[in-house]
Amino acid sequence: MTSLASWRSRDHALPRAGDVASIGLLVTTYNWKDALALVLESVMRQTRLPDEVIVADDGSGRDTADLIAGIARGFPVPLRHAWQEDRGFRAARSRNQAIAACRADYLLLVDGDMVLDRRFVADHARAARPGTFVQGSRVLTGPRFRDCMLARRAGPPNALSPDVTRRRNAIHARLLSDVYRALNPRSTPHAIKTCNQGWRRDDLLRLNGFDERMEGWGREDVELAWRAFHAGIACRQLRYAGLAYHLHHTERHQDGDSANDVYLAETRAQRLTRCARGLDAHLAQFAARPLHDLRYATAVEAAHSPAVTAA
Repeated sequence: MTSLASWRSRDHALPRAGDVASIGLLVTTYNWKDALALVLESVMRQTRLPDEVIVADDGSGRDTADLIAGIARGFPVPLRHAWQEDRGFRAARSRNQAIAACRADYLLLVDGDMVLDRRFVADHARAARPGTFVQGSRVLTGPRFRDCMLARRAGPPNALSPDVTRRRNAIHARLLSDVYRALNPRSTPHAIKTCNQGWRRDDLLRLNGFDERMEGWGREDVELAWRAFHAGIACRQLRYAGLAYHLHHTERHQDGDSANDVYLAETRAQRLTRCARGLDAHLAQFAARPLHDLRYATAVEAAHSPAVTAA
C-alpha cells in the first residue's frame, strides 16, 4: 500500500479536468424510457460534457427510439442510438456495438437507470490513469425516492436522504477521493459492475471487448475485468467522486449462479486476455457506416440507421 507521505514523490500528480482528450459516454438501456430520459437529462447538466453519447439498446421498443430522437433535438453533444434486436439479455453484444461506434479516447460505461451527479464526467476524467480502468460505485434509491426523481419532485439524494441505501456512496469529496486512490492505487477485480466504469478505448480494443458468448444475466462484466487484470490493466476503485444514483426496480435476475460462470472460470484458469467473439466483429460495420448524430438526422435517416437494423 502506498503511504500518504510518499504519494507526491511518486506518479500521483493530479490531472486537470481536461487531461483526457475525448470522452464518450455509453448508456445501456432496455424498455425503461422514463429512466433513460432522466439519465440523459443528467448528462446535459454535467460540469464537463462528454464529447459524445451513445445509447446501447438491447432491443427496446419504438417508444425508446422516439424518446431519444426527441431529446436529441436539444442535446448539447452528439447523441447516437445503437439498437439490436431483442433476443433476450445480450448486454455484452450491445455494449460492444456502442464501443465500436464510439470514437472517443476514453469511454464511460453507465446503465440507463443511473442518474449522474453533475460532476460525474469531470470526476472520471480526473481519476483516469494509463494502464488501469476505473470502477465507480452507486447510491441505491428505494421505490419512494425513485418515484419522486422520475416525477421531477426531487433531485439526486444525499447521504441523509430517506429511502436510500449505501449512503456513503452519496458523499462527494474530491480531496478524500484523491487520498483514497493514492492509498489504493491498484487492485485485483472486485465489486465489478458496468453501471459505473471508465475505460481507455485502446484497452478495450486490445481485450476485444465483452465476450459475446455470454447471454443471459451475469458475469460478462467480471470476466472482462479479469482479462484486463491478466493483461496488466488494473482496477482502480473510485470513491467519494463519480457519484451516480441507481433508480430502484425489480431485478430481472436473482444474485447467485449464472450460466456464464463456466466462461468466467475458463478465463481465470487459462489467464486469458482476449475473447474470441467480441468487439472486433463490429468495427468494420461502424467504420463503414457510422451511427447518425440524432441532433441532425432526418426522420428517414433515423428510421434506417444501423441503430434499428443491427441483428
